[in-house]
Amino acid sequence: MGLRDVDVKTAFELQSSEGYTYVDVRSVPEYENGHAQGAHNVPLLHHDPATGQMLPNPEFLAVMQANYPPETRLLVGCQMGGRSARAAQLLAAAGYEDVANVRGGYGGARDPRTGQVQAEGWVAAGLPVEQSATAGGGYEDLRGKLP
Repeated sequence: MGLRDVDVKTAFELQSSEGYTYVDVRSVPEYENGHAQGAHNVPLLHHDPATGQMLPNPEFLAVMQANYPPETRLLVGCQMGGRSARAAQLLAAAGYEDVANVRGGYGGARDPRTGQVQAEGWVAAGLPVEQSATAGGGYEDLRGKLP
C-alpha cells in the first residue's frame, strides 16, 4: 500500500476493524495529556527543558524497528498532522509497507491565516480518547525493547 493520508474517522475505522496500530509521534507529555484510544507513543521530537526547543529523537527509527516489523499496518498521528507526515515519510523510506499519516491528528489542523479548520482532529470528531498510556504502548515500554 505504501504511504498515504487518511482522515481521523478513516483512521479510527482502520484501527478498530482492520488491525492497524496507531502510533502517536507527539512528545511524551503531549501523549500523557490525552491521545487516541489504543495509541502507542514513539515521539519524533523531544522537548528540551534547557532550551525550550523541540529536538529530534535520535532513537525514533530504532524504537519503531524494535517494536514493529516492516509489514505492520501503521497509522501515524500527532497534534495536527505535520510531525506525523514527516514520521510517516521516514518510516516508508525505511521499508515500512503500509503507513498512513493521520491528517488533523489529535487536535485538528487550522489554516494559520484564517483559523478555518483544514482537517478535523480526533477530539473534535468525538472519537474515543485516553489519558493513561495504552498497556505496553508507552514510550518507556517501547524503548525498553531496544537491543
